[in-house]
Amino acid sequence: MRHPIKKQRTWKPDIVYSSETLTRFINAVMLDGKKETARKVVYGALERIKKDELDPLETFESAIRNVSPLLEVRSRRVGGANYQVPREVPQKRRLTLAFRWLINSARGKKGKPMAEKLADEILLASKGEGEAVKKREDMHRMADANKAFAHFAW
Repeated sequence: MRHPIKKQRTWKPDIVYSSETLTRFINAVMLDGKKETARKVVYGALERIKKDELDPLETFESAIRNVSPLLEVRSRRVGGANYQVPREVPQKRRLTLAFRWLINSARGKKGKPMAEKLADEILLASKGEGEAVKKREDMHRMADANKAFAHFAW
């Protein structure tokens, strides 16, 4: 059994929007410890969203809500067979997966600066479209297809 986490991690709210979630997102975007570059990318994306006359923080948060998965499948070995058992996703992992999917789908696009790609993906996700939302729906579909094995989740 896992040991309980001793101390919950806290994040300082970011300097522009005073949001802890945005601080965590900037950290997720960061590569090789280049935080200032990550900040420029994220704030650039939010500025681009602001140009479309939308509230950037509200759009970002709705995108995260639309991308966050509620269910996932975990492999479980029972009597020599592996089953994909659907499980509820803990809140912390939900956020981590949402960040990862948004960033990876933005990085997967070609031909534009990262800030633009990220802004496009956030806008699409806030409307319930895009690659990251598709990833979430695929995960939910897989969990739904394997709900017959839910009784193995103990």
